[in-house]
Amino acid sequence: MTKNVIEKPDTRSEMEREAAVCRELFEKKTRDYGTSWRVLRLPSLTDQIFIKASRIRSVQETGENKVGDDVRGEFVAMVNYAVMALVQQQLEGSDEPLELPLERTIELYDKHLNRTIELMMDKNHDYGEAWRQMRVSSMVDLILMKLMRIKQIEDNDGKTLVSEGVEGGYMDIINYSLFCLIRLSEE
Repeated sequence: MTKNVIEKPDTRSEMEREAAVCRELFEKKTRDYGTSWRVLRLPSLTDQIFIKASRIRSVQETGENKVGDDVRGEFVAMVNYAVMALVQQQLEGSDEPLELPLERTIELYDKHLNRTIELMMDKNHDYGEAWRQMRVSSMVDLILMKLMRIKQIEDNDGKTLVSEGVEGGYMDIINYSLFCLIRLSEE
């Protein structure tokens, strides 16, 4: 007789699978456009993420998708824009040129994405996979809240009294977006 074994989800593999989709698109776009995004200031990247999250919420609330683009693509875009923001933040004030070589760009992308996934794995351990019980719509709301916080910090010239800076917000946006991609692939 076979015992019913409940398979524990392999969160790391799922995250890495979805992250690979994001990375592949980022690399292809970098080959097409170079690092033209480097001209954007952090608030502009924050606003780009806000536009994507707002569109997802609008589609969720109205049930209408007049543009026709899959919302999965918006989550991928949010991951990539948030990684771009982390890269921009790291390179702020450096001697790095606006147009980075592909290898250097991917090295920076991988560094920030991998560090973010490691943070998620630590948090996921402590929170016991609670995100798996959350609705995608709730995670979109949390992304929007993180964006509002980031915008407030940016408007305060990066100064906070007791809160984490924008880096933590961008990392949370990446992780919530990856969670949403996993959840959507399960449906």
